[in-house]
Amino acid sequence: MLEGQVQPLVTNADTRRINSQANSIAMRQISFGQLWRREWQVKQQGAVQWLYPLVLFLVIITLFPLSVGTEPQLLQRLGVPAVWIAALLSLVMGVDGLFKPALDNGTLAQLVVAKASLPLWVLIRLSIHWLFSSGIVAVLSLLSVPLFGLSWFDAGILLASIIAGSPMLLMLSAIASSLTLSLKNGAVLVPLIALPMQLPVLIFATGAVDLFATGLNGLPVLALLLAGSIVSVLVTPWVIALTLKMSWLN
Repeated sequence: MLEGQVQPLVTNADTRRINSQANSIAMRQISFGQLWRREWQVKQQGAVQWLYPLVLFLVIITLFPLSVGTEPQLLQRLGVPAVWIAALLSLVMGVDGLFKPALDNGTLAQLVVAKASLPLWVLIRLSIHWLFSSGIVAVLSLLSVPLFGLSWFDAGILLASIIAGSPMLLMLSAIASSLTLSLKNGAVLVPLIALPMQLPVLIFATGAVDLFATGLNGLPVLALLLAGSIVSVLVTPWVIALTLKMSWLN
């Protein structure tokens, strides 16, 4: 070595290796369990916000029989569509605050800077939202037995159709919510964007229950709804994560 020339203590290769290790440690620090516990606590703290859609669902299915009348055959024929429409409206009502608070309070920025998995965070957030919305609505749909005179078998099929189709409805609503995130009055546009895409799910779900009610096999329709929900759960978090990152950068 020439005199006066000092050998660097840390080479470029060492710097890159240290940065890579630091990034991997940062990504490991935000694990699935930590994200789930945080989102679960946030959802519990905002109990009033997720109770509003449930109250709306109960109000609709309670007032519907009072407005239609007490004719048993008419109530049985309109029971399934009424419950599904109430479930759809309550679901759309609760999605406007899915990602907006995270953008405003800096949670989204912290996740991006920490190089956390945004698709995983989106999936956890949507899963918890589904449990507190459509999961409870599916159980409350059993009220169609005393309110609309449905049999327990038809009410069970209705519950199964909500469980099979509601994840797809939630994913479509979440996409609409993420697309309007940067707009000033984006919450108004969410139903206008989501409802046209959700109508086929509503038609297939009510059709499946009607097939069982008439003695036909509606399992293929339920399987189609479930397959669509599985595909949407696998694909939608990546789409929403990209949209959220673009909104944060802008």
